[in-house]
Amino acid sequence: MATQFETNNSEDLSFRALSLILAAWDEGTESGVAPEQMAYAALFTALTDLVSLYGEDAVKKLAGGLERRIDLGEFTLDRNIQ
Repeated sequence: MATQFETNNSEDLSFRALSLILAAWDEGTESGVAPEQMAYAALFTALTDLVSLYGEDAVKKLAGGLERRIDLGEFTLDRNIQ
């Protein structure tokens, strides 16, 4: 039985993937690439990979659901929670 501090392999891989993306982001911005250019490149890469794996309809559904999550502030890091 796993303790609350242990993660399964999927969580480990997700954390590793995030760490790799953040390291690449830092490298890009440190070499003079603007953060918004990094963001567009990351979105393009993610969306093209997802379309290749799951198809356009599935990705369109995923992207459509992002509007509500953005409205709810899920991606706003510097917001005040009341």
